Amino acid sequence: MRGDIDAQFWFDDRAADLGCAFFEKYLVHVKGEWAGKPFTLEPWQRDGIIRPLFGWKRRDAAKPEECSRRYRTAYIFVPRKCGKSTIAAGIALYLLFADHESGAEVYSAAADREQAGIVFEVAKQMVSANPSLSRRAEAFKRAITIPSTGGTYKVLSADAYTKHGLNAHGIVFDELHAQPSRELWDTLTTSTGARRQPLVVAITTAGYDRNSICWELHSYAKRVADGSIDDPSFLPVLYGLEDDDDWTLPENWAKANPSLGVSLKPDYLHQEFKKAKEIPAYANTFRRLHLNQWTEQESRWISSELWDSCDGAVDPRRLEGRTCYAGLDLSSTTDITALVLLFPGLDGTYDVLPYFWIPFENIGKRERKDRVPYAEWARQGYVYTTPGNVVDYDFIRAKIKELSERFKVAEVVIDRWNATHLSTQLMGDGFTVVPWGQGFSSQSTPTKELMNLILAGRVRHGGNPVLRWMASNVAVEEDSSGNLKPSRRKSSERIDGVVALINALGRAVSSLAESGSVYASRGLLVI
Repeated sequence: MRGDIDAQFWFDDRAADLGCAFFEKYLVHVKGEWAGKPFTLEPWQRDGIIRPLFGWKRRDAAKPEECSRRYRTAYIFVPRKCGKSTIAAGIALYLLFADHESGAEVYSAAADREQAGIVFEVAKQMVSANPSLSRRAEAFKRAITIPSTGGTYKVLSADAYTKHGLNAHGIVFDELHAQPSRELWDTLTTSTGARRQPLVVAITTAGYDRNSICWELHSYAKRVADGSIDDPSFLPVLYGLEDDDDWTLPENWAKANPSLGVSLKPDYLHQEFKKAKEIPAYANTFRRLHLNQWTEQESRWISSELWDSCDGAVDPRRLEGRTCYAGLDLSSTTDITALVLLFPGLDGTYDVLPYFWIPFENIGKRERKDRVPYAEWARQGYVYTTPGNVVDYDFIRAKIKELSERFKVAEVVIDRWNATHLSTQLMGDGFTVVPWGQGFSSQSTPTKELMNLILAGRVRHGGNPVLRWMASNVAVEEDSSGNLKPSRRKSSERIDGVVALINALGRAVSSLAESGSVYASRGLLVI
C-alpha cells in the first residue's frame, strides 16, 4: 500500500508552507478576543488540515508545480468554539485568491442561506481587513469577486433545483448535520466535475439523524480514517467522542476539543457540563455541540428531583383577584383534558394551579393503560370526572367561568387542534382566547424558559401528583437549530398538563414583555 501511495502521490513541502503562510500573512481573526490579530494556525489546524490539504499532490504532471491536489473532499468534524467558521472562511479565500484557478467559483452552502452566510461574512471581514486582498477584490452583500481573474465567492440558498448550472471550484458546506436530505449535497458535489482540482469542504458538529447525508459521510470518514476504505482523495479530520465514550468524564473532553484551553475555555466547558447534568434535556445538546458525540433525537426533559424542588405550597385563596393565564390542552375527548392557571408574581416567580378531567367510564381502562391511580386521584380531588366515556367540554367551560369569578383570567391559551367549537363558546362568554401552535416556533421559547424558572426555583406547583407524573413523562424533540418542544410521540405517557403549562407561559412572558415588565429589560432566560 505504501508503494502504491508513493507512486500516485507526493508531498510538496513548499505548497504546504504556502498554504499556511496565506493564513498567517493575509488573514486576521475578526471576532472575540483575537479580533484584528493575525490568523496563527493552531497545531491541529496546521498539521491536520492546511498542510495535508494543500501539500499532498498527485503525480499527474511533468512539472511539480503543475501537479494537482490529492484531496478532493475534506470532512472536518469538530465541536463548537473550535474555529470551524474561521478555518472554513480561510480555505474559501485561499481557493479564491491563491489557487491559480481562472474563473474560480467558490460557494458557501448550508441548510439555509443565513447559516451559509456565517462563513462568508467571516471571509468578507477578513478581506476588508487586509489591504492587499481588498485591493484585488470587490465585496458585495452576498458575493466577493476578483475582476482580474473572474473569480467569485458567493453565498447559496438551500434550493438544490437552482444549482444545476454551477461550475464549482470550491464548496464550503457548513453544518452538514442540519441538511434535511442529500439533494443539495449531491447537486453541489457533482458541479465540480469540470474542474481540474476542485475541493469540497464539509464542516459540521455531530447530529442525531442517522438516516442523513451527514451520518453517511461521517461513517465514510471514519472508515477512511481507520483504513477500511481506500479513498486517497478524501481527508477525514475527526474530533469527537464515540458512542461508548463516557461524556461525563472531563478527561475525555480533550479528545473532542482540539482547541481546549485556547478558543474554548475550560471554565466555560465545565459550566455547560454542570448545566447538562442538571437538565436532562440539555445533556444531548451538550454532548453534540461541545463533545461532538452523536446522540438520539429524543431527550428526557426533567428529573423528578428537579421538579420536586419546586413543590412549594400554592394557596388558591391568596391568589384570588390576581391575574393569570389559562393554558388549556384538550387532547382527545376520551383522554385527559388539562387546564393550568399560571399566576405571574411581581418578584418574577410563578404559581401554578392545575385542573384535570377524565371520562368517568374510562377510569379503569386508563388506569390499566397508564398505570397510575386515576380513581384515587379523583377521590382526592386532583382529577374531575365527567359522565360517560368522553370528556364533556361543557364541564371545562363551566369551570373556567367559575374560576374567572375568583381570578382575573387574562387569556385562555388553547391548542389550535380540535378546539374551534370550545374557543368560540369561550369567546362568547367574554374571554380572550389565544390559539397557540405546537410547533418549534411557538413552543421552544416557553419550554426553555420553564426549565430556567424551575432551575432558579421561581415556580411553585404545590406538588400536584397528576402534574408531577406528567412532568416525569415528558421527552422533548429538538431541531437542528437547538429549538425544543414537548413531544407526545416520544414521551412515555400523558404530558397534557405540562403542555398546557407551557402554552400559558408562552403567552404570559409575551404579554409581560409587551407591558414593560422585568422581561422587557432582562429578556428571556433561554438556554
